[in-house]
Amino acid sequence: MSVEATPVSAHVAVGVVIAKRKLSNPWVEHAWLPTAVLPTVPDAAPGTRLSATEGEELFYAGRYDIALHAGETSHYRDNLLSGQPSLWVALRPIGGDDHEIAMVTADPYEGESLAGGINEIVEAVPMPPEVRDHLAKFVEAFLVERAFVKRKRDRADSEAMARGIRGKGRDEP
Repeated sequence: MSVEATPVSAHVAVGVVIAKRKLSNPWVEHAWLPTAVLPTVPDAAPGTRLSATEGEELFYAGRYDIALHAGETSHYRDNLLSGQPSLWVALRPIGGDDHEIAMVTADPYEGESLAGGINEIVEAVPMPPEVRDHLAKFVEAFLVERAFVKRKRDRADSEAMARGIRGKGRDEP
């Protein structure tokens, strides 16, 4: 795994493994799903078959550089403290049985938002210990606790309301 860093971000290179699973469905023969993330990028070409059983074939999908941002450290911390740290992998079909890696993220909230996409296949996969260690070091280095500040509403001008004066932008002629 290679890690490149600047003062506010880092990139962690990982390899992505996907599975082609047989389905017992009259309309669809198989499904493609992300199944694992490798902590190092192997010398294999994307699309290389790694293993096969009767109901599933595993393929190396390719390399992806996970971007870590200092502003998202509280999200990464939530992921690390969850009890089962995960990476969210999004696959995008590009025709036939071909897929590309759309994104890999360690931010659980970004992973949740990816799941709302129509065309992408999104799965949470276990985070390898080597990636977890790098993520923990990044969080430790850049986490800034921000106190919650509840905003206060502006008081309404009751006299203006009584006179029927409209505020700016509301049906002005």
